[in-house]
Amino acid sequence: MATASKVVVLIHGLWMTPYSWQPWVERYEARGFTVHTPGYPGIGQGKEGVEAIRRDPSPLAGLGVADVVNSLAEQIEALDEAPIIMGHSFGGAFVQLLLDRGYGAAGVSIDGAGVKGVKALPLAQIKSTFPVLKNPANRDKAVPITEEEFHYAFTNNLTAEQSKPIYDEYAIPVSGRMLFEAGFANFTPHSSMTLDFGNDDRAPLLFIAGGNDHAVPAAVQAENYKKWAKKSEAITAHRLFEGRDHYTCGEEGWETVADFALDWALNPVAGELT
Repeated sequence: MATASKVVVLIHGLWMTPYSWQPWVERYEARGFTVHTPGYPGIGQGKEGVEAIRRDPSPLAGLGVADVVNSLAEQIEALDEAPIIMGHSFGGAFVQLLLDRGYGAAGVSIDGAGVKGVKALPLAQIKSTFPVLKNPANRDKAVPITEEEFHYAFTNNLTAEQSKPIYDEYAIPVSGRMLFEAGFANFTPHSSMTLDFGNDDRAPLLFIAGGNDHAVPAAVQAENYKKWAKKSEAITAHRLFEGRDHYTCGEEGWETVADFALDWALNPVAGELT
């Protein structure tokens, strides 16, 4: 089943903004695609968006999963055709939630956060999110990430010195509420992270995992994939990129991941891929 869409929507993750997608935007536009990079409510585009949210992170305080999903859905509805939707990190969870609602011609979750029902919780993921989740008061705050925390969660394939300019270029505070909603989704009735794994009508969905990802380890992607593959007749696929960390969309070799994601979305096939 080939996908005819020539529109791509790229959804960023937590601690990042749409600016983090710029290399992918340029690569996909060079292939003739129209690319959109919607930000969460209150997060602007470009380097200016990074600087603005650093100066005033208040739009992130209290921002919830439903707020972002509804905003993304409105922006996708305004497009002329159903897009290929790709998301990194928490953006990968948004891809799943949007596809479950019937949006998109195909979806790709890259190092994506798990939705309700995914129980894998590796130690590295706990360590990556603990600086926020350790304090219940952070739930309604915009919580910054330190250079050391960013290095561990995102850029652990690099030295601290190599990680610093990436942190300086891209990192912003995080919505504590969104992390708490995700972290406690399995214990929350009617969680905003809930979807129907048995949805046979959703668009094809690919999970891409990094073998050295600390923030959302490969085990999370593997379980998330298996939940969908077991219960839904819709196309579901999984690809592990050995050795890649959570900054896979920007670290050396990102072009291979970007090309694989788009090529698959244009001609989706099911199963474990190599």
